[in-house]
Amino acid sequence: MYETLLLTPLLGPAESRWSPLCWRLSWLDRMGPANIWTAGVPRQGVFRYQACLYLAAAFQAIACGIHYLASVFLVEKPNFVCGVPDNITHVLYGNLTGSSLEELLPGFRPGTGPLVVRTAEGSQWELGQCSRSLRVAPADFTYQFEGNKTLRACDGNYVYDHSEIELNIVMDWDLVCDREWLAKLCQPTFMAGVLIGAVVFGDLADRIGRVKIMRFSSLCQFVLGVSIAFSGSYYVFMVLRFLLAMVSSGYLVVVFVYVTEFTGSKVRTWTSMHIHAFFAVGIMVVALTGYLVRVWWIYQIILSLCTSPFLLVCWMFPETPFYLISKRRYKEAQALLDSVARFNGLDYGPKVEELLASRGNGERQISAAGDGGTALTGWKRSTLS
Repeated sequence: MYETLLLTPLLGPAESRWSPLCWRLSWLDRMGPANIWTAGVPRQGVFRYQACLYLAAAFQAIACGIHYLASVFLVEKPNFVCGVPDNITHVLYGNLTGSSLEELLPGFRPGTGPLVVRTAEGSQWELGQCSRSLRVAPADFTYQFEGNKTLRACDGNYVYDHSEIELNIVMDWDLVCDREWLAKLCQPTFMAGVLIGAVVFGDLADRIGRVKIMRFSSLCQFVLGVSIAFSGSYYVFMVLRFLLAMVSSGYLVVVFVYVTEFTGSKVRTWTSMHIHAFFAVGIMVVALTGYLVRVWWIYQIILSLCTSPFLLVCWMFPETPFYLISKRRYKEAQALLDSVARFNGLDYGPKVEELLASRGNGERQISAAGDGGTALTGWKRSTLS
């Protein structure tokens, strides 16, 4: 499916033009009156079947946009300071006073001075984000202190500001200070999964079919998305997110080709471009859900459920006629073309024999011109054998 990208570095510009996908689309454009989606269509044109199929297939692209950007809220670092082992009775921050850390923590800014607290036992602490100091024999409870202090580590004891985010993975697994890099690793790991998923599922779609990959990746997006909410540990979370990235990327690259092979040349540019409009809708869903839901595992479940209705209809999707013809499944291809024509209210549709004849004429024209012999021959061996 993405042989254009793979062949371009190896073949010259003239040869890479005839990689499988580009050649099939250029063949479609050359067919003229025999265009697979315009044959027998009245002048006003009726494409109800393709429109319904396009909207249904593109709808799941919303889930791809959701999962790509979900980590914006999952790994957002809140304001925090070290905790203390005893109950706090008084808090100072500059000229501000309070009785708990939660009162002053929203206004705390690192580098402007510590939060000074006094406990029920009478001990006084100066709290920073990754360290804390115990004052030795303080005379009074004041913000400034010139005496001796004992510096201590936080030892995994942190207090977080919950005014904006109630709970995310940073708070849940204390991904701050010396563990902050683990939170920053979340999105790069996801994008590595996107890369691998595009390569793996793009190749599989050419081997076993577009529809099978779309069904599998959609189901996995739902299952993995919900499973992440119950991951329970950082490392399980990362593994599930990596797998989710693979299937999300797999669906996005396959659906692009799927809708392209189901639309005619007049609207192909529009349909292929607007697949990404649905992706953008997913980004907006993330923003809205992140604003309304402040607990990360509830947020993750809601995002995963957004496109679950797609699972009810994806099993009805047909394979593309181009894929069926390339695998010599001519009867299935003809049955599909006939059903599309009937759904669109047409008296007749294109015949597979006509499409094969048009393709043969295109091959002879290319051969006579001397362009793309290597890439085209490789495509014939890989898709027609």
